[in-house]
Amino acid sequence: MTQALKIFCDGGARGNPGPAAIGFVIYNQQGELIHRQGIAIGKATNNVAEYQGVIHSLKWLKQNYLNKYKPTMINFNLDSKLVVNQLSGLFKIKKPHLQKLVLLIKQLERELVVPVTYCYIPREKNYLADQLLNQALDQLMS
Repeated sequence: MTQALKIFCDGGARGNPGPAAIGFVIYNQQGELIHRQGIAIGKATNNVAEYQGVIHSLKWLKQNYLNKYKPTMINFNLDSKLVVNQLSGLFKIKKPHLQKLVLLIKQLERELVVPVTYCYIPREKNYLADQLLNQALDQLMS
């Protein structure tokens, strides 16, 4: 059965840069949880962590999901207007290290051969991804 996937994704750092982590949650079209994960990524800025959240979730899909199922679309929901607008092509990306991350994301999108959209949501609607990243940060810092 083909369907759209909804991904809630977040990244953050304590200090900017500082210890950083990502969290992502993947749901199928019926709203059933497919996967959720929080990962400490070391020292990074908030923006790098946001991009890493997208990268990690796309890689997880490629390795664990897309070989079994063929979604018709992947809808990302992020609470970073900057990252949403940059990945949607509305804002330019001036910093070379961020340009490299965006190029990697676009390469992963092409490999998945599924349309991908990016939507801004308020932080309170991204609570589970935020909770997962903070749990990963707490473990990293303890």
